[in-house]
Amino acid sequence: MAVFTLNTPRAGAGTSADAISAEDADLARLRYGARLIGGAFLLLGVVFSIGAAKITGGAEMVAALGSMTTVVGTIIGAFFGVQIASHGKETAEAGRTRAEQAAQVALGKLNPDDASEVIQVLQGARAGSPRQPGQS
Repeated sequence: MAVFTLNTPRAGAGTSADAISAEDADLARLRYGARLIGGAFLLLGVVFSIGAAKITGGAEMVAALGSMTTVVGTIIGAFFGVQIASHGKETAEAGRTRAEQAAQVALGKLNPDDASEVIQVLQGARAGSPRQPGQS
């Protein structure tokens, strides 16, 4: 059984191996999600076929089609919504990590007296932000 992990960018570790393993994890997640959606459609198709064989009126057919499209739309919307949200979160976290690394490098280049002043200003700005330290 293969284990997939998502690698976040680290300072000096922007190798192609990290990008490949993250890409493999994304592809595996999409592959398994597509199989799950396909299985759900197959099951819905079987249930709908059995029900359609017993339907005699037009109103019953409209009701059956309406319930079928509601379920299909919910499944597809949920799957792609989760995928887009996950990708957005990973991108935001990678950007935040790069910004923190750049700030650390910049602070390392300053004189100790100037650096302490900058750190105090940054801590004051962070205290006023809606996200408290330690929250993800």
